[in-house]
Amino acid sequence: MAEHTHFALHKPFGFISQFIHKGKRTKRVLGELQDFPEGMMAIGRLDENTEGLILLTTDGMTSENVRRKTVEKEYYAQVDGFPNEAAIKKLMNGVEIGIKGEKYITLPCSVKVIEDPIAFPPREKKIRDERHGPTSWISITITEGKYRQVRKMTAAVGHATLRLVRVRVGEVKLDNLKSGEIKPFDPKQFE
Repeated sequence: MAEHTHFALHKPFGFISQFIHKGKRTKRVLGELQDFPEGMMAIGRLDENTEGLILLTTDGMTSENVRRKTVEKEYYAQVDGFPNEAAIKKLMNGVEIGIKGEKYITLPCSVKVIEDPIAFPPREKKIRDERHGPTSWISITITEGKYRQVRKMTAAVGHATLRLVRVRVGEVKLDNLKSGEIKPFDPKQFE
């Protein structure tokens, strides 16, 4: 049986969760960051504008295990303004968002206001000018992974997401991994 490879990657802003270009070369792909082994796949996806932790594997079973609804995914979201207690409670209890043109109520999740995570370097592309008002950071921990879910959730309570960083998947944490860097992870923790 072949040995499988498993990496945690700090996906930079502006990259899509693919390894090769399909069609026109218009987007940056993960394969530009490292020389990954053949058969490497991203477990789940982060959109082009989302940064942070993405798990990579050559093993389909590991991918299935990580994508189960029991595995928590924690995000730090820089949002427009300061969400009040009512907005936080709505997020925690589930909000209505649109998924593929259908209304969907998100599952209950964990949400808390956090300090500015200074560990993240400034983004290459400026987020916005300070004259457009204050921003704050929240931590959102979900167990599902719908398309642009966290962004849709914060927008549903009136606080658009300006920057989004996934910091944890299960027990695997982003920690001090720099943008574009990888580290191995043990797939046994997802069994």
